[in-house]
Amino acid sequence: MIICIGAGPGDAAYLPQRSAQRLQEADVIAGFDAVLDVVSPLIPAAATVIRMGYRDQVAQLDEVARLHHNGLRCVVVFMGDIHFSGFQYLERVERACGHPVETMPGISSAQVLASRAKVCFDETTFITFHRRGDLSPFKRHLVHVLQDGRNAIVIPCPWDAARSFMPCHIAAYLLENGIPPQHPTEVWENLTRREAEWHGTLAECADKVFSDMSIMLIRTLQPMASQIEAAGTV
Repeated sequence: MIICIGAGPGDAAYLPQRSAQRLQEADVIAGFDAVLDVVSPLIPAAATVIRMGYRDQVAQLDEVARLHHNGLRCVVVFMGDIHFSGFQYLERVERACGHPVETMPGISSAQVLASRAKVCFDETTFITFHRRGDLSPFKRHLVHVLQDGRNAIVIPCPWDAARSFMPCHIAAYLLENGIPPQHPTEVWENLTRREAEWHGTLAECADKVFSDMSIMLIRTLQPMASQIEAAGTV
């Protein structure tokens, strides 16, 4: 058996009970260091722990797959929720195993942000830049989301300087592409842990530096309910 679980945004108290049970029953537990540190109190003493980084993840997942095919119960742990920004990693797990695997959702930082900031997902679009490959289509999508009068919850890309697309870069890109500078903007860091929050405008965000553990909210200039009301009076 192999299952992929979401470990939540960082505080182990946000780990779903069913996922905790799967961890406690596992023979093998694998994941990136930061994620394994979150669930470490739940890892059985007898379990084999396979740690990995970006450079060796393919080889380490091959080892997880080998143990899985030998009949061991394997759990691969993702940060947050698999279905928010973990699909490329999930594809690597399935490629290593040679077949689809079971997934179990967790709580994403995007969900926590929506709760902290009191925004409704019905009126909000989620976009992640925390991915490999060409970011251009997702950048254009973000422009269209804001032009359509929706809120945007955005996970930045914190990798090396050549690919980095952090809140200041996101804000600058949007301004260059005609998004009004007065959009209310928030950046939250280390949600559920040592939380910090910043509030300002899109223009002000372009001059700010935030940590890798940040998530961004760009609010619409006109609340969705107001747009609907205005449309009804035309």
